[in-house]
Amino acid sequence: MAKLFRIVSLGLLACLAACSQAPRPSSAIRTQGDATWHAVVPEGTARYELALGEVSSGAAPEHRVTPVYPAALLAHCPPPEEVRALLVVSAAGKVDDVRVDDEATAAADRRLYIDAVKAAARQWSFVPLKVERWAADANGESHVVDSQARPFSLAFDFHFECYGGAARVTAGDAPSAPGHGAK
Repeated sequence: MAKLFRIVSLGLLACLAACSQAPRPSSAIRTQGDATWHAVVPEGTARYELALGEVSSGAAPEHRVTPVYPAALLAHCPPPEEVRALLVVSAAGKVDDVRVDDEATAAADRRLYIDAVKAAARQWSFVPLKVERWAADANGESHVVDSQARPFSLAFDFHFECYGGAARVTAGDAPSAPGHGAK
């Protein structure tokens, strides 16, 4: 019995000694990049004005692709970067254009972030913005008289961040109000 106790004790001590060793640094630390985004309504944004009896719906993201953090920037892990992009969406809900205000004058590093945003945002799709006109018939029952899909635009802020040898691009929700955005 004493021999069994000694064997179990030695085994337990060996396990504890192994657990107390500091982890070895990995020689192949893989840096990664992520992105986040959230919808914004810039000051002065034009909106569709609905007439009496009109109702809008849609204009909500249906499919979103997260931008890829620029691999060329991971090595020096720059400070966080924000890119505001205006997504111009067709009446069918497809992104026709992605506009970034300072794109023409952007420095080389910022241009990499802008390119990542544009490449991802061009793959987004939205539930089409539909404007319906309702009216009441002679019996007082409401029904759709006319329905029309319309183009729209929405602005999003994309946030790129590098931390601890890795990068992150954060994501947020789209606006909750249908038809929210510029014409």
